[in-house]
Amino acid sequence: MSEITILAFALVAFIGIATPGPTVLLALTNGSRYGVKRATAGMIGAVLSDFALIGAVALGLGALLAASEFWFSVVKWLGAAYLAFLGIALLRSRGTLDISSQVSQGMGGGTSRSIFMKSFLVAVTNPKGYLFFSAFLPQFVDPALPQIPQYVTLALVFASIDFAVMFGYALLGSQAVRFLKRSGAIWLDRVCGGALLALAGSLAFYRRATN
Repeated sequence: MSEITILAFALVAFIGIATPGPTVLLALTNGSRYGVKRATAGMIGAVLSDFALIGAVALGLGALLAASEFWFSVVKWLGAAYLAFLGIALLRSRGTLDISSQVSQGMGGGTSRSIFMKSFLVAVTNPKGYLFFSAFLPQFVDPALPQIPQYVTLALVFASIDFAVMFGYALLGSQAVRFLKRSGAIWLDRVCGGALLALAGSLAFYRRATN
């Protein structure tokens, strides 16, 4: 795998990751609620999901979802339901400045474990991720070379970019909340919650590509 191929992959991956999606929205929210340090648990969860998705695609799961309407629907509705749950929780929140109540209430608590699991589950229950990697990764894999080292390289590059982008969103959230009054913090939660609900809706109406 040449350096040019890796750079091209990194550029396309960055564009895709930087476009606001569920995991970066969670990074923004976690950064505003708990600070960058605690939000790191969610970033680790999302990064591990990157390895899980790319590993699954390398083993053929992406092709299975592309071929099976049943399993595609199972994963799709699980992902849509979980995104909707998180979105509703944010819409009902009291604002990111009310940290003491958010730790014990809010979106399942503010423990590192819960923050980690939210980001991990959001990614692994999104069938778009499997289909995206199934269509995206083979374009950068040389069939004449050993497959596993190439998938490992691409996974490391993608995960590194994903972590860096999420860190930027978390930092933005942690800094923004410093300048927001309570009403502004509540609206930040509302915007992120509404965005997650919109993503849940788009996932619910997402259809498998058919030949």
